[in-house]
Amino acid sequence: MAKYRLHGRNRSGNTFKIAFFLNAAGLDWETVVATPAETMSADWRARVNPMGEVPVLETAGNYLTQSGAILMELARTTGAFAPKDDLQWSEALRWILWDNHKFTNHWATYRFGHTFATTKPAPEVQAYLKNQSDLHFGVLERTLADRRFVLGDSPTVVDFSLCGYIFYPEAEWGYEWRPSHPNIAFWANRLAELPGWKPPYEIFPGAAA
Repeated sequence: MAKYRLHGRNRSGNTFKIAFFLNAAGLDWETVVATPAETMSADWRARVNPMGEVPVLETAGNYLTQSGAILMELARTTGAFAPKDDLQWSEALRWILWDNHKFTNHWATYRFGHTFATTKPAPEVQAYLKNQSDLHFGVLERTLADRRFVLGDSPTVVDFSLCGYIFYPEAEWGYEWRPSHPNIAFWANRLAELPGWKPPYEIFPGAAA
């Protein structure tokens, strides 16, 4: 059995960001597909994650949940893509909290409503999520205007957190974001050049959404 077992599914950007990190860091890992029905079951929640969410990183009999916490722990314990000093660790945490609360949160929810929801959300809800997503894209676009990666010239754990949903097909969003955000597009291209990068529906098993 591999050192790390990643429980998740391939349409989850939060699963993708962990899979990408593990691959890029050259770590020994394997996938464990967890379907929505499975993660809602009382048995799975009792054994794996009481929150009923993926991703979950299993290692040495322990289960670590929440993508930001998983990424920070991997960077801390392996040294891969770790911030360079105490100040940058604090900066990394700041960005990851912002990503989970703002950037990924609104954008992923918009994508779910547009593509996967069985009952389509009200147009005004989607409009709100799109507007919030645009605001947060603007923050990242301006940040990347004078640097190759979010914390500087080298990729860190922050970049993996923020790129969770960047590489999914544009058809799942219903609009093109790259032309209006060239700095983010160039950043995404640089990330895709890292060893181990694969598109979300290739890096994790299971049928494409």
